[in-house]
Amino acid sequence: MTEDATQTDPHPFDRRMLEALVCPVTQSALAYDAERQELVSREAKLAFPIRGGIPIMLVSEAREID
Repeated sequence: MTEDATQTDPHPFDRRMLEALVCPVTQSALAYDAERQELVSREAKLAFPIRGGIPIMLVSEAREID
């Protein structure tokens, strides 16, 4: 991680978490969108927010995507 990334986000997401997390709807792999700070399930067409470095894996908190 670069120093700039640390300065822009005081709670960076640990990308190693991606290995353990799956979509709660489809159980499929997630993609990390660093720009939007979301974990994306293309199969379920949902984007789960990351707040303070913690992924919020609740369907009620997810954003629908195209």
